[in-house]
Amino acid sequence: MSGSQFCEFGRHGKKKGKTRGLKDGRSSFRSSLSPTWQGMERILDGGIEDSCVTAWKLGEELELELELELELELDPLMEFGSGIMTMILSKLDARSVAQSRLVSRDWLAVASSDKIWAPKCEELWMGKAHIPRISKVRGLSKLAAYSLSVMDYKRTRITRNDLCDHVWIFHFTEAAPIYWRNLDPYWQGNGAPMRRYFHPDGSITADSDDRVWGGHESCYTVVTGLLEDGTMREHYVRINRWPQLAVRRNEDGSWELSNHLYCYATIPDADKEDGTGPPFPVF
Repeated sequence: MSGSQFCEFGRHGKKKGKTRGLKDGRSSFRSSLSPTWQGMERILDGGIEDSCVTAWKLGEELELELELELELELDPLMEFGSGIMTMILSKLDARSVAQSRLVSRDWLAVASSDKIWAPKCEELWMGKAHIPRISKVRGLSKLAAYSLSVMDYKRTRITRNDLCDHVWIFHFTEAAPIYWRNLDPYWQGNGAPMRRYFHPDGSITADSDDRVWGGHESCYTVVTGLLEDGTMREHYVRINRWPQLAVRRNEDGSWELSNHLYCYATIPDADKEDGTGPPFPVF
C-alpha cells in the first residue's frame, strides 16, 4: 500500500476522505494514531533505512492491540455494565455463575455479589430439613454460605452437634418383638410418635409419658474408624450395649440412625435462626 493510499483509511480500514499527498494526509490524523500506528508511520518516513526487525515487532504489537480491542468490544460486562450483568447472572444456575468468576477480575467482583447468591442460598435451602450452622455465621458472604451448605449436605459423618441439635423420632422396626410394637404409637396408629433427646454430656432422655422409655439411664457414643488416607472404615452410633446404629444422610439433609430393631429420625427444624450441626467443616 502506498503512502497516499494508506492515509485514506482509518483504524479499521474504512475510507476517511479524498486522497491527498503523503505529507498532507499524514499531518491530518497524526495526533489520533496509537503508538503502534505511529511506529508504522515512522517506517514509512524512513523507508528502507528502518530495519525489517522493527517492522515485524510493530506488526505483532498491532495484532495484539487489535485483539485486545476486539475482546473489549465483545465483553458483555463492558457492553452492558455491572447492573444488567448482575440481573443476567442471577438467572443462571449456581455452577454457571461460579464458572463466570474465572473470566476476569471484573467478572469475579460481579459474579460474587450477594445480590446473586442470596436467592441461590434460599433456593438451595428450600425443602431441606436442616440448615447448616456453618452457613449462618455472621458476616459470611452468600457465596461462601452457598458453598459451605453444598459441602455440608454431602457429609455423611455425624457429629455430636448433629445428635444434640435435633429432636429425634423413635420407633421399632417390624423385626422387633410384638410386645414392644404394641407399645409403639408408630405401629398402633394412635398418639404422637415417641421422641428422643441427645445431650452434650452423652446422655439420652425421652418424654415423661413415654411408655417404652421407663426412666432407665442411657448414654450414647459416636464411633468413627478412619483409614490412613482419611476414608471412613466404619461409622456408627452405639447406645448403651444395644446393637450399633448405622448412620444415613437423606437428600433433604435429615439424619437416620437404625438397626434391625429400631430407628431414629430427625424432625425437620430448618426454621432455627442459627442453623444446626457443627460450626466448622467436617469431612
